[in-house]
Amino acid sequence: MKTFYKIVALFLILNMSHATYSQEINFLNSEKKIDSIISLLTLKEKVDMVHAQSKFSSPGVDRLGIPELWMSDGPHGVRAEINWDSWSYSKWTNDSITAFPALTCLAATFNPDLSADYGFSIGEEARYRKKDVLLGPGINIYRTPLNGRNFEYMGEDPYLASKMVVPYIQGVQKNGVAACVKHYILNNQELWRDKINVEVSDRALYEIYLPAFKAAVKEGKAWSIMGAYNQFRGQYCSHNELLLNKILKEDWQFDGVVITDWGATHNTKQAALYGLDIEMGTGTNGLTTSKENAYDYYYLANPFLKLLKNGEIEESVLNDKVRRILRLMFRTTMSSNRPLGRMNNQEHLDVARKVGTEGIVLLKNKDSFFPVNPNKKITIAVIGENATRPMTVGGGSSELKAKQEISPLQGIKERYKNANIIHAMGYASGPSAYGRVLPSKFDANTLKQEALEAAKKADIVLFVGGLNKSHHQDCEGGDRQSLELPFGQNELLEQLAKVNPNIGVVLVSGNAVAMPWLDHVKGVMQAWYLGSETGHAIADILSGDENPSGKLPFTFPKKLNDNAAHYFGEISYPGNGINQVYKDDILVGYRWHDTKHIKPLFAFGYGLSYTTFKISEVKTDKKKYSKTDKISVSCNIENTGDISGAEVVQVYIGKPKSEVKRALKELKGFYKVELSKNEIKNITITIDASKLAYYNEAISDWTLEKGDYIVYVGNASDHIVEKVKIEIE
Repeated sequence: MKTFYKIVALFLILNMSHATYSQEINFLNSEKKIDSIISLLTLKEKVDMVHAQSKFSSPGVDRLGIPELWMSDGPHGVRAEINWDSWSYSKWTNDSITAFPALTCLAATFNPDLSADYGFSIGEEARYRKKDVLLGPGINIYRTPLNGRNFEYMGEDPYLASKMVVPYIQGVQKNGVAACVKHYILNNQELWRDKINVEVSDRALYEIYLPAFKAAVKEGKAWSIMGAYNQFRGQYCSHNELLLNKILKEDWQFDGVVITDWGATHNTKQAALYGLDIEMGTGTNGLTTSKENAYDYYYLANPFLKLLKNGEIEESVLNDKVRRILRLMFRTTMSSNRPLGRMNNQEHLDVARKVGTEGIVLLKNKDSFFPVNPNKKITIAVIGENATRPMTVGGGSSELKAKQEISPLQGIKERYKNANIIHAMGYASGPSAYGRVLPSKFDANTLKQEALEAAKKADIVLFVGGLNKSHHQDCEGGDRQSLELPFGQNELLEQLAKVNPNIGVVLVSGNAVAMPWLDHVKGVMQAWYLGSETGHAIADILSGDENPSGKLPFTFPKKLNDNAAHYFGEISYPGNGINQVYKDDILVGYRWHDTKHIKPLFAFGYGLSYTTFKISEVKTDKKKYSKTDKISVSCNIENTGDISGAEVVQVYIGKPKSEVKRALKELKGFYKVELSKNEIKNITITIDASKLAYYNEAISDWTLEKGDYIVYVGNASDHIVEKVKIEIE
């Protein structure tokens, strides 16, 4: 072993920069320390380290000064303190945090630099709260608009998710806190998530569902990964031989820790042999009440110890898990230069507000309804329960205890001091609930009449509606039951538009919704769940203080069956309760709509601005490329309007006459550009030619086809301004 270290060190000296060399030497020194620690641990001490000791911690070894590992839910804020043995909150007075916008909003910014700020800020708060592992970010692919947990993820496109997740991870981990990327993999619905067996082709697996996780590991250098609840090809994802041993740890050389989702372990031998490192949350409550020292009865506790003692499993299997855990500790809780972190503060709130304003997507703006002049003395009717309903609570494990949450109504009142603001709920849902639907205490007809009266008195109506964080909405543990807006909002909007045609809609949701009322309103903006600074971010856009620049990270279908997952019937979604087959294969989201010529309600990448832009002079640096070349796509982007703004130039590439089934085009690059009035910039987007390959199931590897390709440049997947033909030799 000593000879090995000497050889590696010599290699590093000859081939690496000083900074990289220092990092790698520190890594090797840590590995030596880990070797010595493992040799000192008893079998029981090592087994104890690979399973929980409480709801959100795993044990260390007091005898050797090895600390515990403490985890916290994310991904858009550090969850309030949970009791040791139950899901109830500890009711601390010092665990209030900054609630950042949900990850759908972050993805909608198309701004990787902002993702880095987001990750660093949340990492600072996690470190201040003495957390070692933040359970986030989430990067499961948006496959169906009914998935209750879509709001926690980064949209339908693997390239976008890859580019946005890497800086988030790096930002978090600068604080000595591990990002735990979730949910690996194919957890694309909440219904039957704990048992459904997903069958998907290798092409779809490698081209759609794995890339963002691969980027998280290979580029983001994530220190931990969370296994999903569901099964894949007959094995649970939290102990899956192909997913964890082969792809994650062998092919990608992941050197971190695989942690189960809470209660996702099902078998001791499979958990031991198929890649799981830390088991969390086993049992209906995470702790059985019928046994003393119940954590010792986890699959990777006493049952694992018994198999080791009997020689049925080699101790080297356990040692690998402990090595990974100790490596995680040297990166976090045993790091010698770990920052102290910071509690929620104004800088974090500023980041949250910035993400919110850049993520809000302007979907419709007839007659320049938006922005609404904040200096006019007008009467504004703000209608909708979501104008005042808190959205940081609820939603499942991602619910937050925010130090502040500025409601949309409060934000509007603060900005529109010259206006007469009147509010009516209009509709009502029940209280936030996880796992059940609670009825409202309000009378629906009374609320509707109050809203109509308010609309009649107003110069303009701002309808703040959408979904919420309760069961069967945007919430963990269950899927939506319809694409429609709930609680009678569609009917209410139709009636409001009849009494006041000057109506704009602010949708608060993490999912696409149907809009049968779209032709009857003048403006629509998608406002997501924006966290602590919700009202301020919305008011920034409504007033024109900020120019909207968000782009949709997923497609809004006109009707549910226009979505590929639903087009193929129940076996495709939600499955039969036992198995599910992804019959949409690689044609997810805009890939399906483009290829099948199904017009969406709003396309992936779509988003309006208060100014206008022109893309011109699109060209590539050459016409023929080899597989090792980089394709440079350049263009001019001009702000042709009257105010400053930002546009996202999007580059898609397609392969006509391919030897295999392909999408018409796929996102391969994007660039967000800030432009002053009348300003023109020339930008270049670079794409590795090798990234145009498809996953060849015949050889279980990637194949780059020779021949012609089409480069599509535009500002939405359905708005391409120019095409350029290139050739791969």
